[in-house]
Amino acid sequence: MMIPLKDDNPTYTPPIFVVMLIVINMGVFIYALLLGDLGYNMFTSRFGAIPFEMIHATDAISPTPIPLYLTLLTSMFLHGGWMHLGGNMLYLWIFGNNIEDTLGHFKFLGFYILCGIVATIAHVASEPDSVAPMVGASGAIAGVLGAYLAVFPHSRILVLFFYFFLRIPALIVLGVWFVIQLMNASDGVGGVAWYAHIAGFMVGYVLMRFRQRKASVDVYEQWDG
Repeated sequence: MMIPLKDDNPTYTPPIFVVMLIVINMGVFIYALLLGDLGYNMFTSRFGAIPFEMIHATDAISPTPIPLYLTLLTSMFLHGGWMHLGGNMLYLWIFGNNIEDTLGHFKFLGFYILCGIVATIAHVASEPDSVAPMVGASGAIAGVLGAYLAVFPHSRILVLFFYFFLRIPALIVLGVWFVIQLMNASDGVGGVAWYAHIAGFMVGYVLMRFRQRKASVDVYEQWDG
């Protein structure tokens, strides 16, 4: 298993929204823990995205105090445990700061939310009869990883590989991550929203490639003009 620790990409603006997202995710998780076991489960059920409810447009499984489809957003700020939260926030910190630097603060926030919503919809489509609430920022962060791969494929990532510290190109680190998601999804490994990860990653990659191509066209037209 490769655990990323840091990249070698400098940033030129402070990652305001990356930090904000990390703080919010941690704050929501701690708040949920303080509710106790029963309260924690009720909180995640009410604000998580439940595929059955989404497909049937009914708030029948776990009534929520907000409009049903807003759980597409709120579910992105809930987590199933410290490991789930810690892993997601680590990836967001390592890869998100460069994407926020590239896109700009508010565009990054919009990009993050869009990737997360599309990822959640993909999970709903893959398990339409599931009554288990989907929680986690993984889909949105997968979009960040896809964007990072599109912009910085040759950046070196410091990873912990078993007992060794290695510097590996982002193309390999993120490529291996994506292949693992595909393999687990095809094998039907349960308990994780694999298709959310896949969809988020692909959306992030495609959107960033489109942005790069558009920027190249704009530069060419200015030069040609």
